[in-house]
Amino acid sequence: MTTRPLPMIALLCLAGLSGAAVQAAERPNILFCIADDWGWPDAGIYGNRVIKTPAFDRLAREGVLFENAFVSSPSCTPSRNALLTGQYHWRLEHGGNLWSTLHPKFPVFPLLLRDAGYAIGHWRKAWGPGNFRALGRQEDPVGPSYRGFKDFLAKRPGKQPFCFWLGAFDPHRPYKPGSGAGSGIPVDTIVPPADLPNHPTIRNDIADYYFEVQRFDRDVAEAIGLLEVSGELENTIIVMTGDHGMPFPRHKCHLYDSGTHVPLAIRWGRSAKAGRRVTDFVSLADLAPTFLDVAGVAIPQQMTARSIVPLLRSGKSGRINPRRDHVLTGRERHTVAQDPPSTGGYPMRAIRTDGFLYIRNFAVDRWPTGGPARNYRDCDGGPSKTFLLKNRDKPAIRPFFEMAFAKRPAEELYDLQNDPHQLKNVAAQAGFSDIRSRLSRRLLTALKASRDPRVTSGGENFDRYPYLGRTSPRKTKRKSKRKKKRP
Repeated sequence: MTTRPLPMIALLCLAGLSGAAVQAAERPNILFCIADDWGWPDAGIYGNRVIKTPAFDRLAREGVLFENAFVSSPSCTPSRNALLTGQYHWRLEHGGNLWSTLHPKFPVFPLLLRDAGYAIGHWRKAWGPGNFRALGRQEDPVGPSYRGFKDFLAKRPGKQPFCFWLGAFDPHRPYKPGSGAGSGIPVDTIVPPADLPNHPTIRNDIADYYFEVQRFDRDVAEAIGLLEVSGELENTIIVMTGDHGMPFPRHKCHLYDSGTHVPLAIRWGRSAKAGRRVTDFVSLADLAPTFLDVAGVAIPQQMTARSIVPLLRSGKSGRINPRRDHVLTGRERHTVAQDPPSTGGYPMRAIRTDGFLYIRNFAVDRWPTGGPARNYRDCDGGPSKTFLLKNRDKPAIRPFFEMAFAKRPAEELYDLQNDPHQLKNVAAQAGFSDIRSRLSRRLLTALKASRDPRVTSGGENFDRYPYLGRTSPRKTKRKSKRKKKRP
């Protein structure tokens, strides 16, 4: 494990620098804004004409919009663990699963920044879900909790540089039925994704999801406003994204783009030329070394992700670094969802390039969304799921049900030029045998290089690590949404 750097104040004192020199350094503030279950392309600037995301669109116009941003895993805890540690989630032992923990031997960027002189904190959902104390960690990996961004700024000592995690429970389920339509969202103009039927039930469910994305967007707009009032906007790098795809059948928990592709916009004043669209493949795990990079903090050797500062500073659009031509994703256990007595997950890995998505399923005897005995529990409950289950035997609905819930072969391959929504698996077609073999080898080589237990040894441990959440579904009674708090 790499030794932590000395706190920045200590380094400056050793160099004989004064407090004035500390201020002159003007290390950038970091405002990281992340929604819960917000997937691509659900933002106005990506071409969605129904949803309204003025804050995200502004960050993109005044900064950089990423076209190919992906999560490490389409599941909350492993996605956030990868983001915090700058490592693939499969390298994090217990932390590769949902409702788990994160061993203190894995350094996280907020605490490294704190050691370097940054004020840190978070609001609402940050690390987790899980129990960060289970293996001996003494504090939340994201730092202390505040009542909002305004509260954090008021309690920050002087003009100390900060790293604040502005989290949200939006747009995680459950939704208030009709909230989207009631807010004025034109439900009839919504076109569902190609893997969901175009039905009023689905459209209304999506409208309720849009309503919560828009609520998160307003929270971010208010935070930006606070920075403008304080005069700190131009010296703050603002990142806005989601932790994986939306909580609908065949989206969240899956390695299709619907589960792993997320919005990402970054504004960084004069340091990142405005109005650019970058097509380089980036993983949200790249944000950890990026934040350390902009703060001038040493990046631990065990961080396998790469800083995207060169992309931000390049001033160019399109593909900037030719080596960023792919991304790796994967999944282990989400919930305890397989038919009893199994407590395992659904292990899979994927490589996504410009032209293809290749997926390797390691346990084809299991159910990708959980088994029928547990009501396909790895798919969040809601109107869309209920609609598919109730209408599964209707010829018009059966294909959608199969895509979301049926078992899958060991290999999946999707030709993105002809099938951008990844609906037709061509892995077994003779015309794609060469590309399937090449991508299979490329994926396996990359996984071995990253010491993935699924291809080296010990992969079965992911099924054995304790699940720290509920092992049975909650009652049908709705849990209350969080009370509205301001940034």
